[in-house]
Amino acid sequence: MHPVTKDAPSDPRDWTEEEVRARILGLKSRLGRDLLVLAHHYQRDAVVAVADAVGDSLRLAQQAALATARHIVFCGVHFMAETADILTGPGQSVILPELRAGCSMADMATPDALEWAWQRLTAVETGRVVPVTYINSAATLKAFVARHGGTVCTSSNARKILEWAFTQGEKVFFFPDEHLGRVTAYELGVPLEDMLVWDRDRDLGGHDPEAVRRARVYLWDGFCVVHQMFDVEDIAFWRQKEPGIRVIVHPECPFDLIRAADAHGSTEYLARAVDQAPPGSKWAVGTEVNLVSRLAARNPDKLVVSLSPHQAICANMYRTRPLSVLRVLEGLAAGRVENRIRVPEAVAGEARQALSRMLSLS
Repeated sequence: MHPVTKDAPSDPRDWTEEEVRARILGLKSRLGRDLLVLAHHYQRDAVVAVADAVGDSLRLAQQAALATARHIVFCGVHFMAETADILTGPGQSVILPELRAGCSMADMATPDALEWAWQRLTAVETGRVVPVTYINSAATLKAFVARHGGTVCTSSNARKILEWAFTQGEKVFFFPDEHLGRVTAYELGVPLEDMLVWDRDRDLGGHDPEAVRRARVYLWDGFCVVHQMFDVEDIAFWRQKEPGIRVIVHPECPFDLIRAADAHGSTEYLARAVDQAPPGSKWAVGTEVNLVSRLAARNPDKLVVSLSPHQAICANMYRTRPLSVLRVLEGLAAGRVENRIRVPEAVAGEARQALSRMLSLS
């Protein structure tokens, strides 16, 4: 059992981090197998410390699909909790501790904008186009790709998914992150000149019909705010300051940065690369700072630094605090399910098809 500090102030906002953690662990023990707490790599340390599993979008989706717990508390952002709700059963609830935790990239592709783009694209395109949505998107977009014979991808499995997509059609429409789509298609042998960036605010993405017909890959002009903070000059700085340093970045980074780095990959890849590296090695990591700081702390025998001199922090991920987790656990202990995320079945049924296809291909 985890003790609760008896003399703690009555207002939870005045509790110490240790007192909050003790209460969370006590409630977890009380709820037992009815509870599963998942946390994304970008969550703050104090939230990761009370999670049952930590991972990237693919790993957490897999965890949710396999979960038997009645209640899944998802410490992440809204689209992740939606994905978990779609993949879990009717007797399970998915809870998002902070309802304000959204994703600016996901917000860059709305159902209406995508429907308009698809109608205009298919009106001028003669070949078969397969839509692929990055998991950083709303459930409605996952349902959309299912209706049109496409699927979902994560940064871990994007290559496998695009390989599959090209077996299903001649062309791919990738959204909402243009950078992941570009580097993945390029590594599959698609020349940059055969890719077209789709301006979501302009008819035909801002291109003439002939340019649309020539392209093989259409890239929605969305991006991750955090992964735009890194610059090629940052790579040059660290290579001069620390000779022999390895630079690894997330594939949501711009293409020129990825080309200048030593390697790129998902958050799981970045963490594994550092954790498995030999003592004395040096790493500059281009991704969210909470993960980089955690990698540095657990690898004291290596130099691990953030590639950017700025605080590359995801404000939406950072919204979730231990107190956020505590409040929803207190609700569960009292028989209340608060902050539940529910995807309407009309949307969830189609989105589930796309997610199941992704998981089977991963």
